[in-house]
Amino acid sequence: MSAWPMERGAAATVWRLRATGGHRDRDRRRSPPREDGGRDMAGKKRGGPRRLALAEARGASLVLLYLLGLRALVHVSHRRLLCQPPAAGPRDFSAPRARGYLDNITAIGPRTVGSPENEVLAVNYLLEQIRAIERESTDAHKISVDIQRPTGSFSIDFLGGFTSYYANITNVVVKLEPRNGAEHAVLSNCHFDSVPNTPGASDDAVSCAVMLEILNILSKSSEPLQHAVIFLFNGAEENILQASHGFITQHEWAKSIRAFINLEAAGVGGRELVFQTGPENPWLVQAYVVAAKHPFASVVAQEVFQSGIIPADTDFRIYRDFGNIPGIDLAFIENGYIYHTEYDTSDRILADSIQRAGDNILAVLKYLATSDKLAKSFEYRHGNVVFFDVLGLFVLAYPARVGTIMNYITAVIAFFYLSKKVIQPKTRAIHTLKKFFTAFGLTLISWICTLVTVLIVAVFVSVIGRSLSWYTHFYVSVFLYGTAAAANLILVHTLAKKFFYKNMNEQYLGDLFFDTSLMIWSIALAVITQMGLCSAFVCTLWVAFPLLAKLMIHKEFSQKGATMKFVTMYMLGMFVPYVYMMYLSWTVFEMFTPIMGRSGSEILPDVVLAGFIVVMTMILSSYFINFIYLVKSTKTTLITLTAVFVVTLILVCSGIFFPYSSDAANPRPKRVFLQHTSRRFHDLDGNVVKSDSGIWINGFDYNGISHITPHVPEINDTIRTPCEEQAPFCGLPWILPVHFMFRKNWYLPAPEIILRSPVHFKVLSRELMPQNSVRLSFEVSGPSHMSLYVRPHEGSTLSTWSLGDGVPVASIGGDYFVFYSHGLQATPWHFWVELMAPEKHSDGIVSLAIAAHYFFGEDQKSPQLHALLERFPNWTFSSGWSCTYDLFVF
Repeated sequence: MSAWPMERGAAATVWRLRATGGHRDRDRRRSPPREDGGRDMAGKKRGGPRRLALAEARGASLVLLYLLGLRALVHVSHRRLLCQPPAAGPRDFSAPRARGYLDNITAIGPRTVGSPENEVLAVNYLLEQIRAIERESTDAHKISVDIQRPTGSFSIDFLGGFTSYYANITNVVVKLEPRNGAEHAVLSNCHFDSVPNTPGASDDAVSCAVMLEILNILSKSSEPLQHAVIFLFNGAEENILQASHGFITQHEWAKSIRAFINLEAAGVGGRELVFQTGPENPWLVQAYVVAAKHPFASVVAQEVFQSGIIPADTDFRIYRDFGNIPGIDLAFIENGYIYHTEYDTSDRILADSIQRAGDNILAVLKYLATSDKLAKSFEYRHGNVVFFDVLGLFVLAYPARVGTIMNYITAVIAFFYLSKKVIQPKTRAIHTLKKFFTAFGLTLISWICTLVTVLIVAVFVSVIGRSLSWYTHFYVSVFLYGTAAAANLILVHTLAKKFFYKNMNEQYLGDLFFDTSLMIWSIALAVITQMGLCSAFVCTLWVAFPLLAKLMIHKEFSQKGATMKFVTMYMLGMFVPYVYMMYLSWTVFEMFTPIMGRSGSEILPDVVLAGFIVVMTMILSSYFINFIYLVKSTKTTLITLTAVFVVTLILVCSGIFFPYSSDAANPRPKRVFLQHTSRRFHDLDGNVVKSDSGIWINGFDYNGISHITPHVPEINDTIRTPCEEQAPFCGLPWILPVHFMFRKNWYLPAPEIILRSPVHFKVLSRELMPQNSVRLSFEVSGPSHMSLYVRPHEGSTLSTWSLGDGVPVASIGGDYFVFYSHGLQATPWHFWVELMAPEKHSDGIVSLAIAAHYFFGEDQKSPQLHALLERFPNWTFSSGWSCTYDLFVF
């Protein structure tokens, strides 16, 4: 076993990719090499091993084959579920039975809150199936069913902050418990409502089908459960989590719940990802680790989701914030391109996906329902947990405090190793530090140059109107931005090697840049751990395994013919961090790429994706940069990468890669919302001072309507929507406060709509309150979905109201937004607002607007809107409805 070469008591590692040559090696052993690879203080070579182009070419080829092999392994791991599931036994989850439930639920059609489909047909179907299951249940269990129709209000900081009010919405609640009853319960939650104009198979009918089958299996078991299982089929999740709030804050069974599992979707089928747990309660993660048959979980996904980067939320938030209950959040994430579109049909969800989800959820629910920890869950509420699956084979989980200790120990070992390079006599220490920090600065420069260059390309592509060219053809993003990033990194270091390190020993440079990457990862590990992020475990992989690999293969340097063996063992040492990062990055790509098609008109999706690709390129190349200094030439690699980039850029600029697709098997639709709107603006005396009517159009991505104009010429940039500055939310009927995401929209003049059930808005009273306050009381009746907008005038302040907890929550921009919905047979909506007003207010103290949205029924689509929708190309998902906007001043 060879030790580190020593000189003057200092330890250092010398990297060698060399040819066989026993005599030269023996000569070097007689005189141990200097740590700088045999150069003088100026850094110039004083001799050294000759370069071997053949060995270096083999090394480069091996690196390429290595990366391709890792990519293939990751792809296989992501497709493991495609094997046929075994036939289900009497106590096993049956995907065919669950498929039957799913087909029947989606056959009802779109299930918008307030519609007969959601409030009557879907509810009746669920009750029929539950009663049938109850009839076949064993005597070991008791099944109770309750139909809840809650009314309530709450505020939430989602989408910049707004307040929600609901009336008479529907929950179907089922409790399965031992015959003698149970004091504690675990909750399983799904929702059967869908967004307007979509069948909602994955979001979230499939989860309700899975829950029906789990109820069926558990009820037929002869072994009683220790705790109750409550199945909540909630009927108003798409209305921003209203039904779950109504249940957890008002239902009598909610008090017995000690933990929950929430079943959701951000895609159509595939694997269900555990992307949120807790808060705290590491025993819940342990339950999933022990029980789940096909684990897929990531604390990285949890921290990304909870950061707010993804514009979505789930019932998990409601149970956590309003019920103070810990839980597990799962969601299907594959094929998010058709999430919330008309293509979200039951036939697109593979039986294997249903089987996998059913196996996992059934096993975890049974584990929790028989766990002693469930009854004492509050006693186990201590600390967070680090968790991640390994290629879908198993899950590693450990307390965050243990992870913190491991992270710091790993960082300290790395810093100790690096410090041994510096602990030398003063002159050499200063020289070594200069070389070290020069390499560090050069690495940062290469990253900055790469990021800037690739982002410039992304901005250029966006400006010329070719954004999202990779949306249907994902490989385009890799060929365009991936090759540009790799070429830039290689070019910067090649130039540095040729001009700055002109006469430096290659092996020394390879060693130097390995240590630089190690230092960067060690710093990142310490910083991220200090921030309290559980995702720091990723940095631990990138510090521990490379360092271990380097220490283990050091003995190969002095052996005859060690070149290929060294490269092979080096890459084997890097196997774990590289394969996990590729696995993780593929999961992130799978989630984020479809989101770019619904991220609004203000975000440049090419810039976001290009930035992500650059970051991944930096990470994956961090421990291969040193090979640039070890190989003879990078000319062929640079020419190849540049050629691929240039050809791809030319093809993208030519428009050959159309962003969207109507392919029946794999659609990639463009999302467009059209609202036939009638607006009326009233003055302080109640007179209509302005009114108009038109079809208001919002494209859900950065491309706007540029691709639609050739098909519908009247929709063009000459009809961009002007902002009514004096009205809240620009005088536009937003269904949710997403105005900051869609600043580019269009308003096509159209005849006024004639509604059979118009909205009725009435002022009930005006009261003077103490401290110079004014209370205004109102009554509103209208369709199932309405939006209330409030803007206090200058000098006035909205101090309190009858909504939420009484504290008004302002949205982005300063206006106040209230989302309202109701089920069937709801009474008129009564509310009041209280304002602190100045003594003189000739122009009023507040502007208040009400928008009514007709998502179903005879008022949903006017003839003009229907005719326009028919003209849209088949690669769009165009969702349309009628609405009104009425502004009043008080």
